[in-house]
Amino acid sequence: MSDDEKADGGTAVPGAPPPDRTEVATFGAGCFWKPEALFREVPGVVDTAVGYEGGHVADPTYEQVCTGTTGHAEVVRVTYDPDRIAYGELLDRFWDMHDPTQVNRQGPDVGDQYRTVIFTHSGEQDAAARASKAARQERCAEPIATSIEVATGFWMAEGYHQCYLERRRTGSGLLGALLGR
Repeated sequence: MSDDEKADGGTAVPGAPPPDRTEVATFGAGCFWKPEALFREVPGVVDTAVGYEGGHVADPTYEQVCTGTTGHAEVVRVTYDPDRIAYGELLDRFWDMHDPTQVNRQGPDVGDQYRTVIFTHSGEQDAAARASKAARQERCAEPIATSIEVATGFWMAEGYHQCYLERRRTGSGLLGALLGR
């Protein structure tokens, strides 16, 4: 699905008041399930969607992306209320939710589709992402592998991927392990 299409059921954050205006941020931090679940808990985030970005195949499927031949990364698109949360705080959350020093992997997930990446939607986001990366690098012993790229097109993942962990929330087991609980 393209940017203009929405998966059935939507992914609006329950209880989030409708903001006067919103902005979008897109992050790749390994498998998209955990980052989506973590961003949904952030006050000021009003919507999330998981999907694919950064590749050369139009409207890819999960199966295609998993082959590692499309160039796409698994990403979460975060729609947020900039009057309630700043882009810089979303960047801080992004750095904290994964290991940005791993190249083309996060934990057991291996392949360029699991790369660490920030897709920027404006010059301001690009500058903020670069400054944030430089500041975070000062705190890391290993080089940060995160790339910063201009957002060129988000493709919505299949409906069963949307809010995947939230729909399976148990507070323990696999979900608890994925969320570090």
